[in-house]
Amino acid sequence: MTAFVHPDRHRVAVLARHGLLPIETGIVHRLFGRAVGTDGQPLYEVVTCAVEPGVITTDTDFTLNVRHGPEAVDEADTVILPAAQEDYVERPHDPISPALAAVVNRIPEHSRIASICTGAFVLAALGLLEGCRVTTHWQSAGFFRAMYPHIDLDPDVLYTDNGRVLTAAGVASGIDLSLHMIRADHGASVANEVARHTVVPPHRDGGQAQYIRHPVPGPERSSTSRARAWALDHLHLQPSLGGMADQEAMSVRTFTRRFRDEVGQSPGQWLAQQRLDRARQLLEESDLSVDRIAHAAGFGTSASLRQHMHAGLGVSPSAYRRTFQGVADEVP
Repeated sequence: MTAFVHPDRHRVAVLARHGLLPIETGIVHRLFGRAVGTDGQPLYEVVTCAVEPGVITTDTDFTLNVRHGPEAVDEADTVILPAAQEDYVERPHDPISPALAAVVNRIPEHSRIASICTGAFVLAALGLLEGCRVTTHWQSAGFFRAMYPHIDLDPDVLYTDNGRVLTAAGVASGIDLSLHMIRADHGASVANEVARHTVVPPHRDGGQAQYIRHPVPGPERSSTSRARAWALDHLHLQPSLGGMADQEAMSVRTFTRRFRDEVGQSPGQWLAQQRLDRARQLLEESDLSVDRIAHAAGFGTSASLRQHMHAGLGVSPSAYRRTFQGVADEVP
């Protein structure tokens, strides 16, 4: 019996394990289930599956009745592996269960694989993270490094994308990763609409560094939010670090330190990401020329925009526009 009934939609399978965290399964169903095309039709079909169909325990006082077994991963375009309680022992998945390994290993080579939170331990144990830059919950980073020292772990980011294999950090970063995959599949407009309906930001600044416990700053330490809002309103003027610091009446050195504390990135890294996001939005939603988009996003010239898009996305502005608008542009 097939797990999916809509072959025209992108098929997403959530692989549930005993002791799962319901929020992580719900995130996938909610976000991908909300993505619709211009005709109002759903773009994804999401099912939950398990090593054996039936009742799956959770870390709460209720269970999930999972109807589908391993056959779902055979047909899936994307397989997502959330965390489970067994991930939180001292040395998770050492060794991994043969039954779970068998299910993960039958995922087709063309399918996208993503982990949420400590689901990354399963992918690492099965060799699926070799040569990848990955992340997991910051509290588990020490265990991960001890078990897999050869894998490039970045515990400060919310998610990583290595093409076929993606990883998300702790729990709610599954929202960020899901929106990222929707954005990659169907563009920022679709992802933004999903975020709007779910009442979450379409893109969170910074990474896990924001959520690691630090001493609470005193009342004398003001926020850098005014500077960020000002910079977004003036991207076309190429706001400088000094200009942002002036908005908060701080020295550049103090502003840079506080900005990194709050956002988890340097001001320069944050500005580069905002410029790229603005350019992507305009390429998807407007008919402006690449020259005008480059100016509006603060890149100055189309050559600079092309350079940054190649570095950040691996495509030219025209190729990106063709992907999401289906039209060519006059500037290559």
